[in-house]
Parts: sequence; C-alpha cells; structure tokens
Amino acid sequence: MYDHRANLKPEVRAYLDRIGYNGPLDGSADALAELQNCHLHTVPYENLDILRRTPLSLDVEKLYEKIVIRRRGGYCFELNALFGWLLRELGYAVTDYFARFWRDEPNPPPKRRHHVLGVEAGGDIYLCDVGVGGIVPRRPIRIVERLEHAQGNELYRLERDSYFGWMLCEWKHGEWSRLYSFTEEPQLPQDYVMASYWCEHAPDSIFVSGAMAAIRTKEGRNTIAGDEFRIFTSEGVQAFKPQTKEEYDEALKAYFGIILD
Repeated sequence: MYDHRANLKPEVRAYLDRIGYNGPLDGSADALAELQNCHLHTVPYENLDILRRTPLSLDVEKLYEKIVIRRRGGYCFELNALFGWLLRELGYAVTDYFARFWRDEPNPPPKRRHHVLGVEAGGDIYLCDVGVGGIVPRRPIRIVERLEHAQGNELYRLERDSYFGWMLCEWKHGEWSRLYSFTEEPQLPQDYVMASYWCEHAPDSIFVSGAMAAIRTKEGRNTIAGDEFRIFTSEGVQAFKPQTKEEYDEALKAYFGIILD
C-alpha cells in the first residue's frame, strides 16, 4: 500500500486534492470510509451533459479530465468508474458490479442500470457507491447479511434475495425498504456501455426528463430537481428557481461547484 503522497502519481494526488482528502493512505477500512465520505461532499451527482446532448464517455482518461480537471460531476457509470480507478491506484482490490435500483421504481423489478463497487479492506469486503443522487450510505457498507449500519440519522443493512442477490435496504417510515440490489458477477468496463447509452438516450430514461444534481454538505444536502434548487439544512429546506441564465449559472457554481463550458 502507498503510505506517502509523494509516492503517488500526480493524477492521483490531484484527485485526492479534488475531494479534499488528507488522511492516511494505508489501505484500511477507515481510510476507505473517509475517501467515500469526502467524495460525496465534493463531487456532485449530475446529468447536465445528458440534457445538453454532450456525449458521455466512460473512458477513465476522459472521466478524469471531466471530474478532476474541470471539476464537474456525473452519474453512476461515470463517478463509480473513476472512483474505482482511484481506489485501485491506492492499492485496494476492487470489483465492479451491476445493480438494479429499486427505490421509487414504478414497475418492479427494475432493469440493471446502476454501477457499484465491491472493495476489499482489512480482510472484509465493502459495498462502495459514490454515484447516487438520492440519500444513500455516505460510508461503505460491509457486505454481511443483516448487519446494521447507522450513519447519522440514516440506517442501512444488506439482505439476501435468492434471485436478485444482495439487497441494500434503508430504514424508512418504520420498515426496511429496498434501495438497490446487486449480484457478485464481476463486470468489465465495456459491460456498462449499453446500459449507460440507454440512460443517456432512451425516451423513458429518467436522465433525459430534467436536470438532476445532488451533493452532500456539512449542513445536509444540495439538490436540483428540474428547474428548482433545494438547499437542505437542519433548519429546513430553501427552494428557489433561478429566473435567468446568469442566476442559474451562479447557483450551479455556488451550490455544486459546477461551471459549465
């Protein structure tokens, strides 16, 4: 394992700077948890390129240029692909999985359209995910059946389904609700191309229907739903709709760090 930033590639150091990570690089579960937490607080989930008809690329070099150099965000196929690259560069063993996203699914069972990571740290395997716009675990989930993970006021656990594999569940409204499921069949980078293309172009894809963005903050979350910005804090929700392009661009930069080309 790398133990000093000076030994890292410049690209890796720049990525760590992008997410504001200054902790140990010892391959531990604690370091992995903080890497994921930092990522969710600095790199936004967003579909703005899809809406602008800017073709997406899942090539790591192009993802690096978009997310690290231009300080943009992306969605699961982009964010988890690049985060997986970072973890491998730091010495973690990473396996890519396909997942089905169940939360708010109107016609279950859902198709496989989500990318998640299995990461080995400290002798255990963890589910890692920095590619969801809604509320999801901010720290990795150890892949153990029914082991509960309390994260702030959120509670998660993994269950087993005989057909759909591991099912990540959240405690919501007094019961366990399905969030997403995945099987442990390893995937190659090219395996995500068709699903990502569908998300990018299909008329019934949620990603083409309106703007979406989300990022964790110290106070809560910032989100975009359509043309409405929502700022969640402990004091409640502030919602507003920018009235001009200039106001929209200013809000994007202020609340998500996004500057569109």
